[in-house]
Amino acid sequence: MAGSSSVQPQFISSTGNRSFSNAPLIENSDPEQIIVPDRKSWKNLFAYMGPGFLVSIAYIDPGNFETDLQSGAQYKYELLWIILVASCAALIIQSLAANLGVVTGKHLAEHCRNEYPRIPNFILWVLAEIAIVACDIPEVIGTAFALNMLFKIPVWIGVLLTGLSTLVLLALQQYGVRKLELFIAFLVCTIAGCFFAELGYAKPDAKEVLKGLFVPQLKGNGAAGLAISLLGAMVMPHNLFLHSALVLSRKIPRSMHGIKDACRFYMIESGFALVLAFLINVSIISVSGAVCNSQNINAQDQEKCKDLDLNKASFLLENVLGSWSSKLFAIALLASGQSSTITGTYAGQYVMQGFLDLRLTPWLRNFLTRSLAIVPSLIVAIIGGSSGAGKLIIIASMILSFELPFALVPLLKFTSSKTKMGIHANSTTISSITWVIGFLIMAINIYYLASSFIKILLHGHLKLVAAIFLGIFGFLGMAVYLAGVAYLVLRRNKEATHLVALTSENPQIANESGNAGLCSLPREDIACMQLPQRRSNANDL
Repeated sequence: MAGSSSVQPQFISSTGNRSFSNAPLIENSDPEQIIVPDRKSWKNLFAYMGPGFLVSIAYIDPGNFETDLQSGAQYKYELLWIILVASCAALIIQSLAANLGVVTGKHLAEHCRNEYPRIPNFILWVLAEIAIVACDIPEVIGTAFALNMLFKIPVWIGVLLTGLSTLVLLALQQYGVRKLELFIAFLVCTIAGCFFAELGYAKPDAKEVLKGLFVPQLKGNGAAGLAISLLGAMVMPHNLFLHSALVLSRKIPRSMHGIKDACRFYMIESGFALVLAFLINVSIISVSGAVCNSQNINAQDQEKCKDLDLNKASFLLENVLGSWSSKLFAIALLASGQSSTITGTYAGQYVMQGFLDLRLTPWLRNFLTRSLAIVPSLIVAIIGGSSGAGKLIIIASMILSFELPFALVPLLKFTSSKTKMGIHANSTTISSITWVIGFLIMAINIYYLASSFIKILLHGHLKLVAAIFLGIFGFLGMAVYLAGVAYLVLRRNKEATHLVALTSENPQIANESGNAGLCSLPREDIACMQLPQRRSNANDL
């Protein structure tokens, strides 16, 4: 850059067409933008608070509520270890996503566009969009259940109304997403407090809870499928794209110390948020397991526990809330679904902009995604009722788990690459741990997929011709899935990040390289969506 400006650019990156300008990644002129002071102090942690908690909403969305309730009702505390493992894995993985954005100034979807050829990049975009739709399905059904409990609206009509409720919520964001999220978080924490209080009444056996947390076991038919659903509901592909983008809303000191501090503080912030989400999920499973497996449960509630879904779960809180249990549970469920909609909208916008270099207005983007989620939800709600809608949430969570490698593997490859991350690349220990986590997730998914498919072929009472054709297409699909994962794992990174400053440990050299480095166009997509404001500019999207 020319030396005429005394202001250090906050982020240095390349644009999609790999042309460069001397504009900062996020404009300094935005008064609402959070600027982190260049100082060594723990007070800086408060400047980084936000992205991790926004991302953590996805860990307590209706999909998590549904899988937690069914896990406790069917298997008591036996699957608590899945929540513990998934939470630990989520902390590591989300921290890597934050590091990628902090260090390179580009989020995961943009790296994929720059790294992969056109066809693989397009396939990854399609898979990311499917993951966002799969994440939106529990939000649609959860909102419909909430409307049913509050106003006795049939579930299928509630599904249709979710499109309108989402557009109203998006319209309210222009008055400040932080205020809106604070209110929603308050409602969700209210239901969390109720479940915490219910623990005192339910009195789950502490030894059994600890055993469930630290002794892995999968017993009974359907345990593996529900475990995968729990994993898919906890570690979501779209969250990796979202977190790597949200961290760009902070203007951090572009020094080696500033970057390291940002990575450390974002990990601490994510840890706080995920610990809260972990406690909420554990409390829901424990309450469900204790109540539904109690010897004192009445016949009516016992019948509900056999097929427990979000529309029947309010009876779990009757000891604490009495007749208000269904109303307050419905309000919190509505808040959970709608707050998750915001994160899904953000993730969808970043995914589309990153993979395709295409931006849509938030309401149009959300309308398209919500329409794709409403169709299967509506069909299932009409045909299968609330029970079928509850099962669809489990299926959507399983889809998220199967799609996770297509976001996780690129993230692990990019953050382990010194050509992209410089000296901030993952250490050998972190790389080993994250790859072990990634391979375990892929192994569990593949094992469940193969075993379930073979079980259908052998015991599905299919005609011979149908079994043969189903076997051919099924194993061909698994082969394509494995080939796609193998391609991402084995392919070498080719594109280097244009961040010369990050390859040197000398701060003086880093600053000089940064001043001579390359910057991208202003990141209005990040600034506007994280801190939306009323804008009169017709060019804003």
